[in-house]
Amino acid sequence: MTMSVSLLATAVVLCAVGGILMLTRPLTRILLGAVIAGNGINLLVLSSTGSAGAAPLLYGVPLRRVTDPLPQAIALTAIVITLATTAFLLAMAYRSYQLTGTDEVHDDLEDRRIFLRAEVLGERAELREEYRAEPGRTRRERARYRQERHRLRARLRADRALQARGRDAGGDLWHDVLGADPEDYVNDTHDDRGAAG
Repeated sequence: MTMSVSLLATAVVLCAVGGILMLTRPLTRILLGAVIAGNGINLLVLSSTGSAGAAPLLYGVPLRRVTDPLPQAIALTAIVITLATTAFLLAMAYRSYQLTGTDEVHDDLEDRRIFLRAEVLGERAELREEYRAEPGRTRRERARYRQERHRLRARLRADRALQARGRDAGGDLWHDVLGADPEDYVNDTHDDRGAAG
């Protein structure tokens, strides 16, 4: 089996470009990355078969000269899967743009909350160790210690309040989860989203 070096290099470049695009935040770039990487993988599979031979007919063709049809079948299946993935990502990007005005993938709120909690607990442990390491504490140092603990508690409380406000969304579960079209609020005088949107 002989493999074309130019085809192999092109496939590697396409896979690399697709991988880099898929690591970015905007969904449109992720979509482009998936398409480019899919084409690179298809090219890699097809170039691995070597030079083209005779058509794989049942009779009249020597088996040594027949092209292996398996890579072509795999590439055809991959094309269909890439098309479905493209349609799905395109729908997600469009819906994300409708709801948030951008197609960027945001950080997960729960991950940020867990990170904040771990950070605050770490700072509190350091503060406690530092406070207990000093044997003779003055009134001023105790006041500073209490003030620091209050500041850390206030950070956690502010985060909880932010979450509570986020949970208290519009009240319509269908619109809060899936998003509503702006036309739904045009005639609704009680909802301020109609005036904005």
